[in-house]
Order: sequence, then C-alpha cells, then structure tokens
Amino acid sequence: MSEQQDNILNAADSWFNKYAAVEDAPEGIFKGVSDRFNGITVDSNLETCLPDKFTSILQKSLAYWTESRKRGIWFKVHLNSSHWVPELVNNDFKFHHAKENFVTMYRWLPSDESVNIPPYAHTMVGVGAIVVNKQNQILAVSEKNALIKNSWKLPGGYVEPSENFVEAAIREVQEETSIMTKFDTVIAIRHAHNAGFECSDLYIVMALTPENKEIKKCEREISKCEWMNIDDYLNHPKVHETNRNFLRLYLKYKENGITLTCKDEVHQILKKQYNIYSVDLAEKKC
Repeated sequence: MSEQQDNILNAADSWFNKYAAVEDAPEGIFKGVSDRFNGITVDSNLETCLPDKFTSILQKSLAYWTESRKRGIWFKVHLNSSHWVPELVNNDFKFHHAKENFVTMYRWLPSDESVNIPPYAHTMVGVGAIVVNKQNQILAVSEKNALIKNSWKLPGGYVEPSENFVEAAIREVQEETSIMTKFDTVIAIRHAHNAGFECSDLYIVMALTPENKEIKKCEREISKCEWMNIDDYLNHPKVHETNRNFLRLYLKYKENGITLTCKDEVHQILKKQYNIYSVDLAEKKC
C-alpha cells in the first residue's frame, strides 16, 4: 500500500463504517476507500484533480462504480475544492452533513434497492450537575441569557466532541463556577425533540462531589452563582420544576443508596474506549 493510499485509509476510518481497504480502481477513476456496506468515500483533500477534469473523472467513476455494484457513494468536499459541489449536484448527489471546513454529499447507486443511507447526527447532548456540599447546600447558577430572567438552574452545558458525559459535567461546573468536582452518580436523562437546529435534545443530569468551596463565576455566561440551601432551592419561585424534580431524585437516591456508575470499557473488535452507565449492584454493607 502506497503512502497516499495509507493516508486516505486513515483519514476515512470511523467508528461507524470501519473502512477496511483502499479501492483498487483503474487510471482516471477516483479511488476512494471502501466501507463495510460496499460504499465508497472520496476525500477532496486526498484525491485532487484540476477543475476542468473533475466532471469527466466523476462521470467515469460513477459508471465504474455502478458496473461494480457499489452502493452509497460519498464525497467529502473541503473548502479548497468547493467548485466540486455544483457538479456533484448536477450528477444527482445530495447533501448529507457539513462542518466548518467541509461538506459531505452522497448518491445512492442501486436502482433495485431502496435508499439505505443513515441520517446525520440528529441529537444534541447536554449535561447538568447537582453539586451538593457537606453543609447540604446545592450549587446554583443564574445565566445572563436565561429564558426567565434571574432564574436559578444547575450548572452545565453542551458536551464537546470526543468528551464523555462525566468529563463534560466536571468541565462545565469548573468553567462556570471554578468549583472542582468528582463524579458521584448519574441522576436522570431528559429527552426532548424540536430543540436547537431542529434537533432532538438529550440532557444528562449527574451528581458531582465538590472538592473546594470558593466560587468564582464565569463573567461571560453567569450573572450570579451561590451555594443555596437545599430547602430554599426546592421552594424557590425562580427554580424550574424540572430542576426541583432532579434534586428530589438525587435525595431519594442518597436515601436509598442508589448509584448509577460510569465504567470505561474497550470494544473487543474496534479497540476503542467507550463508557457503560449502569446501576451499581454491589452489595451494601450494613
């Protein structure tokens, strides 16, 4: 395998498709890489061509892939090759997803199969943290851009790429309040639809144990934050009922010794790390 082919394969590899081999194509055909669904992905940064040659190479490639019974054809088009996009549209490619520096387009080739292209990520993921200190006070924040002015909520925010739920919650608490924490237990998951960018929304609430006391709020996002007595939080008119329910669940978990743990595991085939969240069934000591 050449260095260029190796680069193409490594760039295309993903958890979902697990690309296995560089496609061996005749001269004048986009090579791309094959996925386990008998599809092809072409990356414009790795297979460049002159603008006046793109249309002819594309059409020859499509004819070759059709004859070879390929299924989903994917083009990852970077900004420096954006002139590819109109020609791909003219050849029946559709948009699948985009990020800051590229757009991914696809075409389904089989005429005897219904289109079996998975939709792009359609759910945004956020976290919230219940942080209770030894004085039985909860860490509460009020955001500058809150839907309800001066309302109190749990610290938290969106999960970043390649970040797990626990890491995100610990980071968000530290960024918003300067309180350092460690993981205790998952409390609840809220699932909603038609949220930002017409996506569904997952909100994972977990309990974190504080490791320091002094609060220093994030001046950019937070208007005020404080340690609030639990009873005050549960009865405060500016605390949303959903957040009160999360705190009530936390108190019930503590009362009954319920813990949802986070464990690191490694996929046996892909050799990639993932997390398992589950109820801790360890026997409790009397």
